[in-house]
Amino acid sequence: MNSRLQTVVLIASLALGWTFVLAQGEKLDPSKLPPKVADAVKARFPGATITQVTKELENGEVVYDVELTRAGKKHEMDCKEDGTLIDLQNEVPASALPAGAAEAIKKKHPGSTIKEVGEILVAKDGKEIKDHFEVIIETAEKKEVELTIKLDGTIEEAQ
Repeated sequence: MNSRLQTVVLIASLALGWTFVLAQGEKLDPSKLPPKVADAVKARFPGATITQVTKELENGEVVYDVELTRAGKKHEMDCKEDGTLIDLQNEVPASALPAGAAEAIKKKHPGSTIKEVGEILVAKDGKEIKDHFEVIIETAEKKEVELTIKLDGTIEEAQ
């Protein structure tokens, strides 16, 4: 293979590798957040402690997944490089689930325990709109399972 072709193959391989890394998520030091993302996090969650930052590629765009805690509660914020909010997740008590959701979980996973509930808000037209809940349960077999609960209380997806 001539050196020009080798160079092209190397560049293509590196580009594909970088895309794979971003798709999988690259862990970042919180101090490495772009200023606009850091400002968006501070504005939305003043006084919060950032616990983890992941840089990902979603639909061809770089997205920062910022996990944080404030007042003993977990929060998560997905934000574009320019500081635009995509969505939020706020830890809430199980009592915040829609009526019937806890019963549907028990029926689908008898003997399970709800470990964590996150209320998901999506950004639309400058507003945060409640979209669904993500629930982590521990099954009777001591296995952790993540469930997505629609606002009407039905289980949309089990992972």
